[in-house]
Amino acid sequence: MFIETKSWLPEGRPARVLLLLGWLNGGGAERVAVQLYNHLHGRLLDVRLALLRRAGAYLDLVGPERLHFRAWAERWFPSDGSNASFYRPDRFLRSVAVGPLAFRAMIREGDPDVVVSFTKGPNVLTYLALRGMGSTRPRWIAREGNNIVRSSLEDSRAKAARSLESALVRTAYRAADCVVANSARLAARLEATFGLRREQLRVVRNPVDVETIAARAPEPPKDPPERPFILSAGRLSAQKGHDLLLRAFAESRYRPSHALVIIGEGPERAALEILAAQLGLAGRVRFLGFVANPWAWMARAELFVLPSRWEGFPNALLEAMACGAPVVAADCCFGPGEMIAHGGNGWLVPPENCAALRDALDTLLAAPDLRRRLAGEGARRAGDFRREVVLPQFEALFHEQAAFARRRAEPVTPAPALLSGEWDWDAGFTSI
Repeated sequence: MFIETKSWLPEGRPARVLLLLGWLNGGGAERVAVQLYNHLHGRLLDVRLALLRRAGAYLDLVGPERLHFRAWAERWFPSDGSNASFYRPDRFLRSVAVGPLAFRAMIREGDPDVVVSFTKGPNVLTYLALRGMGSTRPRWIAREGNNIVRSSLEDSRAKAARSLESALVRTAYRAADCVVANSARLAARLEATFGLRREQLRVVRNPVDVETIAARAPEPPKDPPERPFILSAGRLSAQKGHDLLLRAFAESRYRPSHALVIIGEGPERAALEILAAQLGLAGRVRFLGFVANPWAWMARAELFVLPSRWEGFPNALLEAMACGAPVVAADCCFGPGEMIAHGGNGWLVPPENCAALRDALDTLLAAPDLRRRLAGEGARRAGDFRREVVLPQFEALFHEQAAFARRRAEPVTPAPALLSGEWDWDAGFTSI
């Protein structure tokens, strides 16, 4: 049970929190940041947003009145929002030179008690921005929501680039006052990989906006297939494993009777379209790109499939469960195994195993009663992560860190519940 937020409320003005991101592309971290920006700002918190580039599918979801940016810095950053482009040698050196200057200027302008950076690239740039600020340095929360070790192997192809990145990331994360992971097993991996202190780590899951999902899921999707369909949603990148799903669907005995619909954009789209054609799936697979209302599709899918090679705590899976879709997910590192009980509220398969994924498709498509049971239990499970449950945990954490910032000379004891989240480091999960 998290302590009541009022236990950490400072006297006087609201605690000022500045969220730092590269841009607002359609990823899970950006979705969490938008919810924090829109729903925690008020009497007790002054939540603002700093972007290196005013771009992305979610930009229209945030009001400009609390948005910080530097026009002179925007041209130095890639427009597609991918980590891979950030770590290209020609962009990397310019980014680590310009990014910290822009972030520091915005931090000075916003004068926050707490800064919260999201994802590996902005976390590194925030570390560089905060160096040398001395007594004016705000408290820093680095939020990580992905399998950072596995993603680093994909982002930095050259050995020299990987070595430089690894050193920078390790140094940055160790310097953060607090590191927030959205998965307990991810937190354990960060502790082991980067040598983080256990008291430095927090586990706060991704919030699900059940109210918005419930309101928009009944809307009719645009031009749905005439036959029943399987759905997947996520960035079209190697991480998300859509190539594995295409191969599994091509071998499924339900290929003639069903369609496969894939929502999302990304660098692998062209390659996936070519693969679908090579597998003889022309007319059976539809790539929709970015969809503003994916929940309308989730609510009507016979199955939602997350075939990822690695994850943090996937929003799309939780949202599909909230929509009442029966779900199949790869039991990858990390996330799906922490939200799904196999055969209870969803179906798990070994990661990167096309045969197991094909068998799962065939098993569940042949069993409508099983799908209905999984869907009902999955919807109940998704309620454990609804916005009203998770956002107060972020709120309490922000007030805790603001209390440290305002009382540097007088140590503040962190809230025990915030130190452990809902995770017992020795025994495992104790709650959700």
